[in-house]
Amino acid sequence: MTEASPEATPEVDSHEVDELRLPLLPLNTGVVLPQMVVTLALESAEGRDAADGAISGDRRILLVPRVGSGYTRIGTVARIENEGELPGGQRALVLRGLSRAVVGRTVPSDEPGVWVEADPVAEPAAVSGRAREMVREYRAVVRGIAEKLGNPRIADALAGVDDPGALADTAGWAPDLSVERKVELLEELDPEARLEKALAWVRETLAELDVSEQIRNRVTEGMDKTQREFLLRQQMAAIREELGESGDSEDTVAEYRTKLAELVLPDDVRNTIEREVDKFERTSEQSPEHGWIRTWLDTVFDIPWGQRSEESLDVRDARAILDADHNGLDDVKDRIVEYLAVRKLRADRNMVDREESEAKKGRRGAGAILALVGPPGVGKTSLGESVARSLGREFVRVALGGVHDEAELRGHRRTYVGSRPGRIVRALTEAGTMNPVIVLDEVDKLGNDWRGDPSSALLEVLDPAQNHTFRDHYLEVDLDLSDVLFLATANVLETIPGPLLDRLEIIRLDGYTEEEKVAIARDHLLERQLERNGLTADDVTV
Repeated sequence: MTEASPEATPEVDSHEVDELRLPLLPLNTGVVLPQMVVTLALESAEGRDAADGAISGDRRILLVPRVGSGYTRIGTVARIENEGELPGGQRALVLRGLSRAVVGRTVPSDEPGVWVEADPVAEPAAVSGRAREMVREYRAVVRGIAEKLGNPRIADALAGVDDPGALADTAGWAPDLSVERKVELLEELDPEARLEKALAWVRETLAELDVSEQIRNRVTEGMDKTQREFLLRQQMAAIREELGESGDSEDTVAEYRTKLAELVLPDDVRNTIEREVDKFERTSEQSPEHGWIRTWLDTVFDIPWGQRSEESLDVRDARAILDADHNGLDDVKDRIVEYLAVRKLRADRNMVDREESEAKKGRRGAGAILALVGPPGVGKTSLGESVARSLGREFVRVALGGVHDEAELRGHRRTYVGSRPGRIVRALTEAGTMNPVIVLDEVDKLGNDWRGDPSSALLEVLDPAQNHTFRDHYLEVDLDLSDVLFLATANVLETIPGPLLDRLEIIRLDGYTEEEKVAIARDHLLERQLERNGLTADDVTV
């Protein structure tokens, strides 16, 4: 079915009677509304019989859309204006919609086709004030659509249509209006309600066009900006070539931009890196700042943004690993297993994500920092390695003995020559993931002098309410340390600063008994010494 141009909108035939007997022509596709002129191909014998019956009479026919296995209760009385053949030789009719009619019962007829009774639906003559307002708004919205589509003929076609019902029927000309909505329009007998529906649909269309235009403008602006940047870079390259400067920085900038596009970063971090890359591109290679920026960018890109080890929280495996690596220390291992069991329980009950969200809202989350306290050589650091192995995480050790400068932990500011990030950032880089196990070794030997208090910086690192936005002085971007599992070790408690001690849960390792020492020598040290000396068990008698 092909719809003709809606330029002419003839009036409804005036000689309709109260009840009509018309041949029924089902429409398999599409809907014909009053005032529409369409070309309809007669593809079925049913359609050809209905056309023959109408031509033998007064050339009027009842068009009824199919809905599922039946027909709509409302049809359109149409007149056959012309008949002929399509280019393929198929018979076709030119039909003009006249009015709505209620489909009645089937009646016998000597003429071809299926004949039914039809009760015409009269349009009310009175028009309410609300209907007039909707007519004006409908014209305005269609005019806006016509302007955005660049086709003023759409609005001009409505110039001679003042009746609200007839104006609503013009929505059927829209090719993007679904068949379901056209059927809904056909079956709505109240002109005011019909216009209200059509008005809502054209508003949707105008809103969609507005959104499409905004997207198109943004894409165009982005393309213009990209083309401008390309031109400026070409000019910059030509200037550098004239000055005899090396073109290696161009390749480096391109490499930085490729790396940046591949990383999963917070928006503020991405924006900071983009600014530094732009500054690096503008800075001459002879400037000292060129090297400083390059070092900073290399450091930032070495951080394992978005990289995580897949954690394993099997408590039985963790206990087996601890028992295999360490003899004795049952109380210590029990407490570590309890700690890991709590992490597993929280993970199973989706409490970790809830805690993280609360921490990011400024509330303090839960989570103790285990501190292994005992004399040297009892296995404090190796216990941390076992914990990392049982969790499937990377292990990093940060030695704090003799650290007096806060910048050792938080990094040196970029204004100083030889500045570099702190030990926490370097530990993440060494681990290659954002969720390693970091052992803070010898926290009891932290110093405190005119260069700052490193224990204060360590408090921020260990505080779950703050460490999701840890900021290194060298990087000056937020780092999320909330996924890091921190363990601390110390020899004595007396020299640990009070605020830091309050953050720790103390687990004491008091040394080994004689029997445990013998077991350690037999199960661990002997095999290690044999391997170091190139011997086998048959070569040595203990």
